[in-house]
Amino acid sequence: MPVFQEYNSRGRDRSAEDRRRHRRLVEKAIKKNLHEIVAEESIIGQSKNKKIKIPIRGLKEYQFIYGKNQGGVGTGTGKEKRGDVIAREVITSGQQGRGGAGSEEGEEIYETEITIEDLVNYIFEDLNLPHLDRKKFSQTETEVDYKRLGYRPKGIPPRLAKKRSVMEKLKRRQGRRRVDSDFREEERFPFREEDLRYHYVREERRPQANAVVFCIMDTSGSMDLTKKYLARSFYFLLYQYLRLKYTQVEVVFIAHTTTAREVKEDEFFHRVESGGTFISSGYRKALEIMEERFNPAVWNIYAFHTSDGDNWEEDNRHAVVAAGELCRACNLFGYGEIDPDGFHTISPISKLFQESLRQDNFTMVKITEKDDVFPALKKLLTLEENWA
Repeated sequence: MPVFQEYNSRGRDRSAEDRRRHRRLVEKAIKKNLHEIVAEESIIGQSKNKKIKIPIRGLKEYQFIYGKNQGGVGTGTGKEKRGDVIAREVITSGQQGRGGAGSEEGEEIYETEITIEDLVNYIFEDLNLPHLDRKKFSQTETEVDYKRLGYRPKGIPPRLAKKRSVMEKLKRRQGRRRVDSDFREEERFPFREEDLRYHYVREERRPQANAVVFCIMDTSGSMDLTKKYLARSFYFLLYQYLRLKYTQVEVVFIAHTTTAREVKEDEFFHRVESGGTFISSGYRKALEIMEERFNPAVWNIYAFHTSDGDNWEEDNRHAVVAAGELCRACNLFGYGEIDPDGFHTISPISKLFQESLRQDNFTMVKITEKDDVFPALKKLLTLEENWA
């Protein structure tokens, strides 16, 4: 791209091009920092219209700089010996190095604002992830619009077609003029009921897939704040993805310790409990709710469980059996193990899952830090695309 361009006398909008270029560069900067942004607790559980501030490094145009060039060829006096240093690059007080506070201008950084909805679009727009609607026959009808199909002589006042009614009146008047020799143009000619026409409207319904997602999380004492933070980050992304892909979707939140219960979204993300862990309790609660409200023959069902891998040893086999039942009932079942301390190379329950659950619609992921959250979600959702 040339630095200098000729002036375009035909009125080329240079400012519009600058704005488009600026937008492209800002979008690139946002995408580059997404892995940091999505794991920030400040955006979890917030509305889609909440605005997020994102620091963007200064975007500068080409410019001439005078008097700051360094390096290049050094010049000596002619008396130098091999090994002598002719010139050394000087680090200014504004650059990195030892010394006091700098006086040089630093790199320009400013903040831009985007909504959570915009953020989600940036995250998923290039991934080509599945639509999560494999059971095409599992659909409900949702009224979306009304389609006009002509006119009727009978109808309700809100659907009165005024222009068409006037035309019917004029046609009747013209017909009378032809047959009535005494008809006078200035004679009052009121509307009659036979002139009125009404829009004929038919309801248009669009089929939409039934889908329900079960979010299951260990909220026992072993799940400390860091682990819960990573789990909430994972479910935030999952929830936002489903909102992006589905017009309508049911979400069921199940929190478990040694027992499990269905909770509201806010309680699910912020619940803190003490006690042990029976993973099977969370799975059994999900199966119970499916039997009561979500028939697997009709609903597309997705279940995701996050845990730190700790479980009461006597419950491990029960958890594997219940997990197998979930695999048979669900389109996709995923288990995410959260281990920020690296305590488990592989937990006993993960090992049992690997050995016993060989269904194509089951997968496991491990999350040790916030940068793992997005790849873990991508792995789970990509599995559905490959399996469907």
